[in-house]
Amino acid sequence: MTAVLPLLIVIAIMAAGAASHRWCPRAFERLLNQYVYYLAFPAILFMSLKQAPFEEILNGRFILGYSAALLLVYALIYWKLCSKGQLENRGSTHRYVETTAENKRVAALHALAATFGNTAFIGIPLLAGLFPGNAAAMLAAALASLLSVLMFALTVVLLRLSRDTLSKAAQLWLAIRVCGKNPIVMGSLLGVGASAMQLSFPQWLESVLWGIGKSSSPCALFAIGVALARSARDAGSLTFPASLWQVLGAKLIILPTLVWVMFAILGVDNSLTAMAVLLAAMPSAASVYLLAYQDGSADKLMARIIVSGTLLSLIIVPTFAWLLL
Repeated sequence: MTAVLPLLIVIAIMAAGAASHRWCPRAFERLLNQYVYYLAFPAILFMSLKQAPFEEILNGRFILGYSAALLLVYALIYWKLCSKGQLENRGSTHRYVETTAENKRVAALHALAATFGNTAFIGIPLLAGLFPGNAAAMLAAALASLLSVLMFALTVVLLRLSRDTLSKAAQLWLAIRVCGKNPIVMGSLLGVGASAMQLSFPQWLESVLWGIGKSSSPCALFAIGVALARSARDAGSLTFPASLWQVLGAKLIILPTLVWVMFAILGVDNSLTAMAVLLAAMPSAASVYLLAYQDGSADKLMARIIVSGTLLSLIIVPTFAWLLL
């Protein structure tokens, strides 16, 4: 029951958001998402990392195990879809065609959906509920988010390379710019710097930052409930090609299992292992859809992956929690 109750709270708040999507103005939805993404999440990650001992942040085994699992799954999905061509979408018809630059872009988006989990909007409130008062939970969420953003940067580079030829230096600079514009990355890096320098702030400022940060969980869950309801409505025809199931299997089962195996091999303690596996089991983040929409590649399919993955995670995440806790 201890493991299930936070999940029920998460589901209840998301359901409230989903039920409210009809009367919730889109302007309010955008404002709520911007507040959470640009202010609340960076605030809680900054304060959590600031208070964590610097030597605990640089957890080499966590970084090695989690990043290795991400890269392996990303490479597996990208290679599998590119090796036999990618799905061509023509209305409700899907067929495999020869690999082209466009298909490589779609393969990269599939690989991102299989590795870029919702470690912030769902992962942070889930860990906060399952591990109350445990500073390592926010540390794990911050590290998982940072490493996941690297997958996002890699995808942006691959999408650009499918259209233009870039030098190695240009590719690196593009990846740095993508990471540098991400508020979660910046909040985490500033928190790491504050921890290293052992900075202290006035009590009133810390109270304000903690207050903003703690508002992130309920606001994020409500916002994602609204977004999921609208995504389900706007996802287009209800077709489920093979690539969708491959991505869902990789994201919800293979990635968390691989993280579990990696952490066991590296000797990471059980508590941190449980946090990492649950974070790896988070469904694909909405950012995947936004990137697909901006690129004009498989955006409807990415919406279906996000909605389907989030619904399936209501069964899979509690299962992992039951096995681990």
